[in-house]
Amino acid sequence: MAAKRGNQTVRSMFLSMAVVVAVAGVFYMANPHDENADPLKAVDYRVELVTAQRAAPYPVLAPKGLPKTWKPTSVSYARQNGNSWHLGFLDPDREYVAVEQSTAPARKYIADVTHHAEDTGKTARVGGETWQRWEGPKYDALVRAADGATTVVTGTAPYERLVEMAEALESDKAPAADSGSESGSGSDTGSGADSGSGEA
Repeated sequence: MAAKRGNQTVRSMFLSMAVVVAVAGVFYMANPHDENADPLKAVDYRVELVTAQRAAPYPVLAPKGLPKTWKPTSVSYARQNGNSWHLGFLDPDREYVAVEQSTAPARKYIADVTHHAEDTGKTARVGGETWQRWEGPKYDALVRAADGATTVVTGTAPYERLVEMAEALESDKAPAADSGSESGSGSDTGSGADSGSGEA
């Protein structure tokens, strides 16, 4: 008798599992899904950009007019870390490109955000400005010092993509915050897969 009850219990377990699997299968088939969908979602960096433009002591840059095939993946502004602005993208070929700006000491800052790229001694005229060309084992970069800050366009993308990003950079200085709201702007902000200066 006990053996019979045991067999019934095992049979009930298998039946229950079969029902669960069947329901899960129906749910999966009934809901649209894209197996080729990109798991890395684009970030909306507009709030962080306005925050940085209001707080930073230099013109904060962001691209305008890039094709939609460029995907923003990370953003951050660290006021207490050299007023550092970071905006990371994947280019149309899924190579990484970042815009980095800071008032921190230039030599160390450039080394940090470019993963120790080195100045080639060459310059390039991009967007009406002269940029230094840096190259490294991981990232290459375009570097420019102006308005009290160092601007770096860097990443794994080829030189032509770095130029494309640099050409698209513009600054819309946000209206200065009043004393009440300014007191709250000292905290760091950021979002995305990587809100620091590394690869997205």
